[in-house]
Amino acid sequence: MDVRAFLREHFRHFNAATVVDATEAWIRHLEGGGRMFLTLAGAMSTAELGRSLAELIRREKVHAICCTGANLEEDVFNLVAHDHYVRIPDWRNLTPEQEKELEGRGLNRVTDTCIPEDEAFRAVEAPLFELWARADRDGERRFPHEFLYELLREGTLRDRYQIDPRNSWLLAAAERDLPIFVPGWEDSTLGNVYVSHVLRGRLSGYHAVRGGLETMAALADWYATTTMGKPIAELAETEPPPEFAHDAQAHGRAVPPSQALATVGFFQIGGGIAGDFPICVVPLIHQDLKRPCPYWAYFCQIGDSTTSYGSYSGAIPTEKITWGKLDVDTPRFMIESDATIVAPLIFSAVAEG
Repeated sequence: MDVRAFLREHFRHFNAATVVDATEAWIRHLEGGGRMFLTLAGAMSTAELGRSLAELIRREKVHAICCTGANLEEDVFNLVAHDHYVRIPDWRNLTPEQEKELEGRGLNRVTDTCIPEDEAFRAVEAPLFELWARADRDGERRFPHEFLYELLREGTLRDRYQIDPRNSWLLAAAERDLPIFVPGWEDSTLGNVYVSHVLRGRLSGYHAVRGGLETMAALADWYATTTMGKPIAELAETEPPPEFAHDAQAHGRAVPPSQALATVGFFQIGGGIAGDFPICVVPLIHQDLKRPCPYWAYFCQIGDSTTSYGSYSGAIPTEKITWGKLDVDTPRFMIESDATIVAPLIFSAVAEG
């Protein structure tokens, strides 16, 4: 029995039924010519989500990703240092003294898994610094993922691989030149490392790595090009439709899916900046730029936050309608569960579909 058949047979009620509904809707969305945008919060790369996500990328079931800086880098750390990772099965019962001992051994804990400082962080830092320094010297500017793409494509780390490369989602993304958007990259180990090199005078400034506002502009360009067939600059240069120019509520009038080049779904793992940053690109185009574009055409979130209107991560999907992100008839799913359990099942079923 394949994964999709297993889910249909056994996942029949409650959160389990929502898993099936969300999976089937994702497959229908792709079959209708839609695209899927994926967001990664938490520590999904250290949870080795690449084992299922990489194949999903290779099969072109995911068309763009927004992730935290931690998820971006930790897939590479796992690729080159997996054999040196230390698992702590009884992690809930560690004493502060035991935590301090792990620090002394250069082991940085992420729940039950410790990332080794020397074999992971420092092994990637050295060749990556050369790329940063080259860009700094030549006056070039790139997004965070583009430096890692270059690092992987040059093969500098190939002899260090400690897992099957097919299980690295970032390597699969680099092979496809998948668009990746990383808001708040400075909130990551490599972001901290970059700052340290500037403070030490080894890099002349912070300009080589493009930041958050440019990341949003790049996302707007990708969304406009994907859905409307026009880059965002071309849309911005045209006059807004009369109803957008004079009606404060005109952002509620989206382009019908039938008039879009393609529609884009939104699959969100966790909450925080990885989810909130990219979903805002639609109201940015509607409300701020005052240009029409389609709403997100599908929405699913996996999370374990308590439902709450005082929490972004715990807000139910219908709240996003008021912000101009989703429409009334957008398929919406909220799976209240652990993403490390649920996401690989959905990814594997979609890959089969």
